Amino acid sequence: MTCDLVALCFDANDPWRLAQFWAGVLGGTVADDPRDGIALWPAEDTGFRLRFRPTREPKVSPNHLHFDLTSTSLENQQETVARSLALGARHIDIGQRAEEGHVVLADPEGNEFCVIGPGNNFLADCGFIGALSGDGSQQVGYFWRDALGWPLVWDQDEETAIRSPHGGPKITWGGPPVNPKTGKNRLHFDLAPTAGGDQRNEVDRLIALGARRIDIGQGEVSWVVLADPDGNEFCVLSPQ
Repeated sequence: MTCDLVALCFDANDPWRLAQFWAGVLGGTVADDPRDGIALWPAEDTGFRLRFRPTREPKVSPNHLHFDLTSTSLENQQETVARSLALGARHIDIGQRAEEGHVVLADPEGNEFCVIGPGNNFLADCGFIGALSGDGSQQVGYFWRDALGWPLVWDQDEETAIRSPHGGPKITWGGPPVNPKTGKNRLHFDLAPTAGGDQRNEVDRLIALGARRIDIGQGEVSWVVLADPDGNEFCVLSPQ
């Protein structure tokens, strides 16, 4: 058995505003989420939705996961950057070099993302959302390969990447050195058992793969909160 990646969740101080920002960048439809918060189904078929859930906590450190958006030309890259800035993004410096050919921005709540220049071979067969780029170990790449049942599409020099057999963005981990976690991640995955699956059995399977149960103050909820081998939080939802 495996589970499905059903959502990438953002903790947001203003969920509606942040959802509107990403809808402006990615296209798609914003609506109330059937579980909690605001949902965005991107215009491009990613295989999962974005969820924006309310929090009062401010962002205090760089995220361990961010979008890499692709470009078909320099003009297209400039258009994506200009559109993002007009919607409320800002330029940020995370030590990138000009020769790397990508532009680093932050959304209105400081969540980092990159607009990659044209000609990137690694993302050549991906859509506009080329990758969810993660700061993580080789071990965590193997964990998510087995958790989702997605094949490895890159495994070199302790860098890993997986991708759904149905296409969509790659999920990548850059290998060592991995920046230490400084509190709860701002972004996390929501998983659900595949059709006909059982939440308890799925949680047991993920723990056997290297996850562990954690308490982030969730209280009595229908989902189970786990951490992957690098300590990144994720949720296993109950079937609806």
